[in-house]
Amino acid sequence: MWIPVAGLPPRLTLSSLVGAGRFCFLGAGAATRKPLQARNRRGLSDSAPQLCPDPDFRKSPSRVKSKSTLDFSRYITSRRLAETMAQLVRGKEKKPSHLFLECNPGPGILTQALLEVGAKVVALESDKTFLPHLESLGKNLDGKLRVIYCDFFRMDPKGTGAIKPPAMASQDLFQTLGLEVVPWKAGIPLKVIGALPIRSERKILWKLIHNLYSCTSIYKYGRIELNVLIYEKEFQKLMADPGNPDLYQVLSVLWQVACDIKVLHKELLEPSQEKLYFIQITPYRNLFTDNLTPMSYQVFIHMVKHCFGKRKCRLIDHLRSLTPLDAKDILRQIGKKKEDKVTNLYPQDFKQLFETIQSSKDYAYKWLYDDRLEGRYND
Repeated sequence: MWIPVAGLPPRLTLSSLVGAGRFCFLGAGAATRKPLQARNRRGLSDSAPQLCPDPDFRKSPSRVKSKSTLDFSRYITSRRLAETMAQLVRGKEKKPSHLFLECNPGPGILTQALLEVGAKVVALESDKTFLPHLESLGKNLDGKLRVIYCDFFRMDPKGTGAIKPPAMASQDLFQTLGLEVVPWKAGIPLKVIGALPIRSERKILWKLIHNLYSCTSIYKYGRIELNVLIYEKEFQKLMADPGNPDLYQVLSVLWQVACDIKVLHKELLEPSQEKLYFIQITPYRNLFTDNLTPMSYQVFIHMVKHCFGKRKCRLIDHLRSLTPLDAKDILRQIGKKKEDKVTNLYPQDFKQLFETIQSSKDYAYKWLYDDRLEGRYND
């Protein structure tokens, strides 16, 4: 679909003034540009503006960097990439049966692609500039598109004060949409699609994983599936295991224990040659057990943090600090040797270790707690 510049809000016309690219960095303030030789910190080059008489987002994806009082957001402006993503999340279905929550759609290129494959979309946009244009995309579509002023990544902020838009309580959002809680072991109630904000990928991954294990925020409503774009650096950490110990960390364990993570598509950014991964993150039906529950998950996370706090130490030494139980007996039960280090354990080994200790009948108190670790790896 060709989108004429004249039909867009003033801020959207900025994307027609740049050279070829794949993503558009837009802020809420005045646009600025660097000299041609400048480079931004993410390795994406800035182009000197050139007026395009008939800008076509299908043929000329674009990127702009601007200053803003808000954090930078990443918007998909490549029509080709948007169509690829829409086809991938549709899968083999002729028409997607799930509702899609689209995060910060911006100019609506992905929104349009989702609508074209028959998806029902709720566009959660945090910048009011884009709202009129997004709403116009839903005309004559019988309610297949709903636009809400909301920042998905600021859902359920901490604190007890009033929530100020575009932040929103998930309970209010789901009530507005008429969605009810779905049992964890039932099917996928809805899907989220979008790009993780550039500056806060790691912070958001921490927030989401806490919400998932505690079954709070969006995960109160069931096994919400995430379909997100993420930069290669953070993706490699997310998928690391003992095979690449330098990248292996707490988040690697927590996400891999909790979810099936699939790579749907890889996108190469030119000229920086950085890679973006479009990944699908689906919580496991059998994540929770008699021992690992939304009530005990904090102990599990504490255990993993403790182990990676001194990653070069032997597991048996960590166990002596974590539990009053016999460390050698625990190792025997999980099939590990006393020489094994933390980085020798795969994610599922950590879950087995936790459940072995948690299910023990030998002591009334199974864990020793070091509150100095709390928050240590959450940034």
